[in-house]
Amino acid sequence: MTESLRLVPITPANIETALAVKVRPDQERFVSPVTKSLAEAYVHPNVAWPRLILDGDRAVGFLMAFLDIDWNGKGVDFRSGLWRLNVTPDAQGRGVGRFAVESVAAEVRRRGGTQMYVTWEPGEDGPEGFYRKLGFHLTGEKSGGQTVGVLDVTNPA
Repeated sequence: MTESLRLVPITPANIETALAVKVRPDQERFVSPVTKSLAEAYVHPNVAWPRLILDGDRAVGFLMAFLDIDWNGKGVDFRSGLWRLNVTPDAQGRGVGRFAVESVAAEVRRRGGTQMYVTWEPGEDGPEGFYRKLGFHLTGEKSGGQTVGVLDVTNPA
């Protein structure tokens, strides 16, 4: 599947397609819907990087990265990483999530970054195992009650 995966910006022509991206009902407590992500992108245009994930012409997911965000609001710790990841139920387990993480890592590297961050809602059946399998390490921090992980992106796989 991953050979035909690509990211595209959210535009007036595909916003309805992006809004239709939903995760499984049992995963809804772990990730905000695309509507919230796009609202956050609207109010944080300088750091939000929302993208629709397509397999050919079919939407299979949505991601939003944060790029050079002032992590604690003090102007000294700027970070980049994956803010949201929504993968449609039929595309899960087929490499879409890995593609999304690798795509954000590539964008972080392109912008000169060496580390990529992600936060996740803790809980049984949550995304922690997925992120840890991809090489994210726990930082020991919490952000808004979520666990914070970090990945060294200097050596792409």
